[in-house]
This record gives sequence, C-alpha cells and structure tokens, in this order.
Amino acid sequence: MPKTSNFSVLKKLLAKPKDIVIVTHWSPDGDAMGSSLGLYNYLKIKKHSVTVIAPNDYPDFLNWLHGNNKVVNASVSGLQAAKKIKAADIIFCLDFNALSRIGELGKEIAGTAAVKVIIDHHQQPEDFADYLLHNVKSSSTCELIYDFIQLMGDTKKIDKKIAECLYTGIMTDTGSFRFPSTSAKTLKITAALVEAGANNSEIHNRIFDDNTEDRLKLLGHALVEKMVVLKEYNAAYITLTNEELDRFNFKKGDTEGLVNYPLSIRGIKFSVFIVEKDGIIKMSFRSKGKFDVNTFARQYFSGGGHKNAAGGASNLSLEATVNKFLEILPLYKTELIGQ
Repeated sequence: MPKTSNFSVLKKLLAKPKDIVIVTHWSPDGDAMGSSLGLYNYLKIKKHSVTVIAPNDYPDFLNWLHGNNKVVNASVSGLQAAKKIKAADIIFCLDFNALSRIGELGKEIAGTAAVKVIIDHHQQPEDFADYLLHNVKSSSTCELIYDFIQLMGDTKKIDKKIAECLYTGIMTDTGSFRFPSTSAKTLKITAALVEAGANNSEIHNRIFDDNTEDRLKLLGHALVEKMVVLKEYNAAYITLTNEELDRFNFKKGDTEGLVNYPLSIRGIKFSVFIVEKDGIIKMSFRSKGKFDVNTFARQYFSGGGHKNAAGGASNLSLEATVNKFLEILPLYKTELIGQ
C-alpha cells in the first residue's frame, strides 16, 4: 500500500478554493507533465486557483496536453514562478522527492509557509513535506495522482482532459506497459482512464509517432556510430557530444528513450547513455533483472531513481566520465554475468 499522511485533513483544506502551485522536476518527461497537468485539471474542477511550474523546457511532443498553454517555465519566467510560489497556500511536488532536483525553485519552496505535498514513486524521499503519497511500486506518478483523486472521493470527476494527461504519464513511464512496474492495478487504472475518454491510440501517436527527420537521423547515428557493446559485462553504452547534437539540430526530447535500445540486444542487462549538453554531462541508466542502477547512480554519479531506471550527472569531461564508468564496471562483472 502507498505510504500516506492523514489525507482526510488535506481533503478538508481542499474543500474551499485555495491558491495552489504544482511543481515538477528539472527536464520534465511524460510522467512529470502528465501528472502535473492531470492534477491541474482536477483541481480546476474543484474551483481552485492553480499554477503549474516547470523548472525548464520539456519536449514539444507533450505540448498538446490539456493546460500546457498555462504552464510557467521558470527558466524563462523566474520572477513569475517565484511570485506564485510565495503566494501559494498549498504546493504539490510531483515526480521528485528532493528539493535539490528543482534547483533554485527548491530554495523558494523551502522558504515558504505553504502546505507542501509530495506525490512521487522514486526511492528515498526527503522529509520536507507535510503530506506524502509515496509508493515505489507504483508504475508512475500519474498512477499515484489517480490514487490521490480516489482518496479525495472524486474518481467520478475524472474527465477526458484529466484521463488523457494521466494516461500519457503511465504509458511513457511503463515503456508502453512493458516494464516490470506495470501491475494489474496499473492496467485497471488505465482501463478506467480509457473509459473516462482517453484515446489510447491517439495518445500513442502523439508521443511516439511525431518524429522529425533530424531526430530519426540522430537515433540512427547514435546506434550505428556511438553504441559500444561490452559483451563480457552484458552491458552497453552510448555517448553523444554537444557537436553531434548540434549536427542533428537537437531539440528537447530527441534523445528520449535512447538508453533503452541497447537493452533490446540479446543478453544485455545494463545500458548507459552519456550526453554532453552545454558543458554539462548527464547520464541515464537502465537495467534488466536484479541489477540496481539506482544504487549504482547514487554511489558513483550523484544520481538516483528506480531499481531499473535512474539518472545521474558528472562534473568530469565526457571522455573522463566514460573512463570512470569503464573503471567501475569490472567491479560488477560477477553480478552482471551471473544473473
């Protein structure tokens, strides 16, 4: 069962209109924006004044989500974001559980007297919120938003707008329902969302079948020229430099899901994607089976996430980061080969 605080008290707080801010993590993905806008549309039905704040930009294939045109991008409109946070009665923190994940916005939130609510499924949440709806076994934060609406006694209020937002996050965070996090409960919730008006085929097309020519060429380049398969470790990695991104006219979201491709190779259990963007080295980790990339990312690359999906960063150069990874990998040979 999810870990919860006394949500009956929060339900009473939400019985009257409030100024509410919803914040999600840096570089928002489908689950981040789906949960944020799903909750936004629900709270608007309840007559609250609601603002969704994204720390920075997100992929344009998410721009169709209902309420997207009202999102405040803090990297562009920082003063507006800070003003909204300062005036908020309640702040919902979605799809992250540490204020450091949202940069300067975290400092703004920490300094407010607003009631704070975490709704999230990542491991090891920090203790900064008044209310916590947290379950690492949930497929996505969108699944937990459905749970939250259920806790409020309002599942009948889920309309097409809410359903499509929540379906998007569940679909993307489960890899189109193929990851181990996809449970019977996940599918039951998904069915309820379809019944509420979510068009599964249309949503899939908007997310996965709306590529630019440049994105497909970047994908081809990454797989043909930059993927390194280390069969002796059942591992693989892909690197992309800033120059390569520029060559293919990179846009936010163009490398989304790239880290998953090596895991489709027979025998590969550990995949890493290392990308250089504007002088910053970002890393994505994915695994199959028992290999815990959350622990790996936390121990070596200032990251974390889930057992089979995590992120990280490096303050070294791209080349030095790769060398560090290759030096660490032999320590896990027995674990990776023995699975």
